[in-house]
Amino acid sequence: MAAAGTPIVEARELHVHYVQSHVLHGVSMAVHAGEAVGLLGRNGMGKTTLIRSLLGLVPASRGRVYVRGVDVTQQPTERIVQQGIGYVPEGRGIFPNLSVRENLVMAARDGRDGRRDWTLERVLDTFPRLAERIDHGGNQLSGGEQQMLAIGRALMTNPQLMILDEATEGLAPLVVAEIWRIIALIRESHIASLIVDRNYRAVLSHSDRGIVLEKGQVALEGSARELLTDEQRLQRHLSV
Repeated sequence: MAAAGTPIVEARELHVHYVQSHVLHGVSMAVHAGEAVGLLGRNGMGKTTLIRSLLGLVPASRGRVYVRGVDVTQQPTERIVQQGIGYVPEGRGIFPNLSVRENLVMAARDGRDGRRDWTLERVLDTFPRLAERIDHGGNQLSGGEQQMLAIGRALMTNPQLMILDEATEGLAPLVVAEIWRIIALIRESHIASLIVDRNYRAVLSHSDRGIVLEKGQVALEGSARELLTDEQRLQRHLSV
């Protein structure tokens, strides 16, 4: 989807340090309403750090983060995500001692615009396996089921932007196909998304634009179609 107007989330000249390590070097990027953006790069290039800094989980050394044009650089994470951002972290982050139902219900809230398109019933319809496991604890689920739960939990916040970090990592092929089906459904429902995954072809096939990070800088950016048709150039930045 072509994007215009004020972005949902934007980084401007963002620098991030971990102790003595300079991880992000002046990264600027944005995700607009209804837009799907793929964030690509080899391991250690700064993708997760960028996501965590957008959410206030990692402090910026320099530069600013904006949500709908408002500077949120110094705001706590809970204030940032309450502006309509759903987050599916690498590692899933579900509560192992809570049931599937409890993991979902505790996240439920109206969207920033007051809408509640994603209810418990809709999430369970979307993820039939979760419906079957509704009273099981998070620690009783398979890795694929945990990932479905993490995505379902984020959808229960009725977000306007979904951030998915390594959504298919370590999952069996059939589960991977199911996760991409859900990501396509999210896109079709006009929820914006920022997607990180090692399968760059799958990412770009579910995105409007792609951004490639290399050594903490934006090395390449363009429409998903352009990047896929210039695969040789893309491979120079992604190959090990």
